[in-house]
Amino acid sequence: MIFDHRTYTCRPGTIRKHLALYEKHGWAIQSQHLGKPVVYAATETGDVNAYIHIWVYEDAADREAKRAALQADPAWAEYLKLSAEAGYLISQCNQILKPVPFFKA
Repeated sequence: MIFDHRTYTCRPGTIRKHLALYEKHGWAIQSQHLGKPVVYAATETGDVNAYIHIWVYEDAADREAKRAALQADPAWAEYLKLSAEAGYLISQCNQILKPVPFFKA
């Protein structure tokens, strides 16, 4: 099992607009291809312009296949276009995490 931990940072004052855009145009299609994330949350303290989501995959091949299917979906391409046009996002940081031996999810 691997976890795909993603942190996105929005321009100050735009996180609510960005999340509303994602909820309306991105959430359903992304969840259809990747499944439901284990976490999707906005930062409460620290960088309040950031949010994170964590997706679970069987392994790197499972992640690659699911993400390729997502990228090939025209509805996802339309969401990406809308997101780029809105210009709310300023950075993205991804980390692939592997559970330690004693952690059983």
